[in-house]
Amino acid sequence: MLPTVPPAPGASRAQRLKAATDQAHRRVDARILGMGIFASRAAFARFVRVQHRLHADVQGLYACPDILQQLPSVRGRQRVALIERDLADLAAGVPMDHPADPVAGPLAYRLGWLYVVEGSALGGAVILKMAAGLGLHPHFGARHLAPAQEGVAAAWRTFTAELDAIVLDERQEALLLQGADAAFGRVASYVADAFD
Repeated sequence: MLPTVPPAPGASRAQRLKAATDQAHRRVDARILGMGIFASRAAFARFVRVQHRLHADVQGLYACPDILQQLPSVRGRQRVALIERDLADLAAGVPMDHPADPVAGPLAYRLGWLYVVEGSALGGAVILKMAAGLGLHPHFGARHLAPAQEGVAAAWRTFTAELDAIVLDERQEALLLQGADAAFGRVASYVADAFD
């Protein structure tokens, strides 16, 4: 079992979420990187298909008025169209055998999902660099991994500042964590489907 990373005293909400989901996050990252996704374009396409399934599930969140009111920085950040272009570049089909399972539930729960999905852009920057060895880049095969215009770190800081500013009660904080846990769990199941 991986060691738990406790949040620092006085940690922000985003820092507490990071600490609480650390093990799940590291398991998913290790599983993805352990699947040899940089061995070939075909292997990388399997990873992109996982991305498509996840982003199809959360696509509707980026149009929810209650979310956009609380997290205005996510407006326009849905990536399904970019992922589909990447799949076409890689001569891989959109995973039609797995219909989207849209995320629903209370606002706090959905915010937990967005914490995971938006946070994946940080890892995406690393994957983008490694995908260059396959001839992939933000204009071919890896469009959906391109950083936000302001840069991946700046975009994340803006997102977490917005998330930290939302007023939530104790029950909603628990729902936020449940949403983040559910997101990591779904990614893990999609990785297992794609690579097992």
